[in-house]
Amino acid sequence: MILKKYITRKTESLDAYRALGGLTALQKAAGMGRKNIIDEIKKSQLRGRAGAGFPTGFKLEMAEQVQEPEKFVICNADEGEVGTFKDRELLKNCPYLVLEGMMIAGLAVGARQGYMYLRTEYSYLIDDIRRAIEEMEEEALSLGKCDFRLELFVGAGAYICGEETALIESIEQRRGEPRLKPPYPTNSGLFGKPTLIINVETLSNLPWIIVNGSEAFSSIGTEMSKGTKLFSVSGDVRRPGVYELPLGTSLRVLVIDKACANDVKAVQIGGASGRIVAGDDLERLLCFEDVLGAGGVVVFNSSRNMVEMMRENMAFFLHESCGKCIPCREGNYVINRLLSRICDGDGSEGDVTMIREIAASMGDSSLCGLGISAPTGLLDTLQLFEPEFREAISAGV
Repeated sequence: MILKKYITRKTESLDAYRALGGLTALQKAAGMGRKNIIDEIKKSQLRGRAGAGFPTGFKLEMAEQVQEPEKFVICNADEGEVGTFKDRELLKNCPYLVLEGMMIAGLAVGARQGYMYLRTEYSYLIDDIRRAIEEMEEEALSLGKCDFRLELFVGAGAYICGEETALIESIEQRRGEPRLKPPYPTNSGLFGKPTLIINVETLSNLPWIIVNGSEAFSSIGTEMSKGTKLFSVSGDVRRPGVYELPLGTSLRVLVIDKACANDVKAVQIGGASGRIVAGDDLERLLCFEDVLGAGGVVVFNSSRNMVEMMRENMAFFLHESCGKCIPCREGNYVINRLLSRICDGDGSEGDVTMIREIAASMGDSSLCGLGISAPTGLLDTLQLFEPEFREAISAGV
């Protein structure tokens, strides 16, 4: 496995990290040159681990090709997706790995300044991360070719700041709201400069790829989903936690064999905005070709009412919508009203029809991924558990 040793025990110091093989990748990358680093990442076929799955090598290439002397690398550590806590384990147990990935990314694109944007709920990690930053900066300077400065920025608890342009707005001391795209951050991002934004888990894969090679990485997984993935499993399971599995592993292995669930009615994959899979469909594959998301997996047993679960989900999105665009702001509000009416026994079949129409409108016209993906689990639930909605309409929940 690629990341397991970094999440199962705490790496107390830079020397301890070095004993695990740390810094070997940074030393190697410092002598490779930008093009060779990027080519290696492109050949590995690594895709972003935050949900969207954009090819990491191409993102590096886009940032590198912009002719601008000042560039930035941002580590998106604003892990706000419901049920997702895998990045927390990497940051808690081995921040050195994440920082080494940031420095390799900086070498690849020609950036000398990096920011780690940390969600405020993880503020108890600040002292450890700052100490790791100081140690890693000194180590980078000793290499000669890697003069890279790092800064820790703590967010204010807004889910929307996980979206890359809202995150940039936050660092620039403005309200976290998504920007219109284009321009994309790789062309004009933080302070108007080319900016590479990559999440914690994706960055943590870069050192392994540089040391072991792209072929070794791409030999793991499926045709379109290479490498391993960290999954945060919670809900109605006996062994909640973070598990690393090769991409393409069945959902059954994760939920039944690893997390020891013995009663599975449904599984939500990818956090509150993720897909819903029925408990009798656990042969689905955890990969970009099938179901994946950011890696948050929540299991519901037969005692859970799925209509109520979706009302809780949508209440979360109503609270976290930044309100900048009408489809998301008004769509989440109306869907919440309709779900409350259904759960209270005052709903109708027309309410269900309206939910579907509003969800389609949100997907077509919302400014960012929050509005586009918010109704995803709800629409799946409407399809898979339609009898529960009918029961709620007729009798209330």
